[in-house]
Amino acid sequence: MGHTVNSIFIKAPYSKVFDVSNHIERWTELFGDEYVSADVLKRENNEITFRLSDDEGKSWVSKRWLYKDLKFAYASRHDPMFPFQYMKIIWLYHETSDGTLMTWIQDFTMDASAKFNDEQVEGFINEHSRHNLKIFKSVIEKEANEVERRK
Repeated sequence: MGHTVNSIFIKAPYSKVFDVSNHIERWTELFGDEYVSADVLKRENNEITFRLSDDEGKSWVSKRWLYKDLKFAYASRHDPMFPFQYMKIIWLYHETSDGTLMTWIQDFTMDASAKFNDEQVEGFINEHSRHNLKIFKSVIEKEANEVERRK
């Protein structure tokens, strides 16, 4: 089984970090060039069903459950699962007086016929997560600073 954990500290209030980071329609901005589209298919209570597409023409549907009051979000890839057999993601948020620590945890197992194995994909995910977390930090901190300046 593959497992990754990556974190970044964002100098912004928890509510701002949670809301922006879980705004699926903004993921084409927040994930750099990783997704060419991020479309919400359905919202029901705290559950969001959405489709992500990459620049290779691949797309998949995932579900995300938001637990803002408990400071976490949980996601699961659904259709198609390939190249994974299993893919679960948890985003944890730890609020401090100076900002918010955001942590991404991913657990997965690659399909036996996939091009890459669990260990190789851990490396890819770690690299992409670190890069993307920096984008999240930059975008959210900029927005939080603009809000503070307007006060």
